[in-house]
Amino acid sequence: MSSGLARCFDTFRVSAFRLETLNRYVVPAEDDRVAAFRNGLPLPERSVRTSPWLRRMARSTAAGKHWSRVHVVDRPPSEYVRFELVTYQEAAGAGEVIGIADRRVHPALDYLRRDFWLFDAETDHPFAALISYDHDGEYIGAAVTTEPAVVMACRASRDLARRHSVPLHVYLAELTAGVS
Repeated sequence: MSSGLARCFDTFRVSAFRLETLNRYVVPAEDDRVAAFRNGLPLPERSVRTSPWLRRMARSTAAGKHWSRVHVVDRPPSEYVRFELVTYQEAAGAGEVIGIADRRVHPALDYLRRDFWLFDAETDHPFAALISYDHDGEYIGAAVTTEPAVVMACRASRDLARRHSVPLHVYLAELTAGVS
């Protein structure tokens, strides 16, 4: 994570929203967990007790900050997205509100192809971090901006994704039931 993006998590005051749009992310720190998932083995523990990220999220949520995300997915979900759907439950346990939006069900989502974090969107000091990945889903970097047009575009994308998303537990139930 770039230092500019890392600072965002220290400076936001009210809300942090993440839009995810890829079917695969390359996160070397997750390699063991992805391998366990792929092989049907129990995942190594990741909780508020073991993860600084989840601990940070839980503490800031307890202090009144709001964390949320929507992942815009394709069906059938990729192996990595299926892995994420399982691990999102860990983040939900730390206070993050997670929605899943299906491009196949809502074609209007097709143009959402840019990942970002949007911070303090409803305050007088919103800012965004536009995240870049290579074609394999490996993190390249993030550009933090307060540019009003960029923040407005991120708000519009967030609102579209939220409007067409369902809560994580609903999506998981539909996926398990084979609902199209």
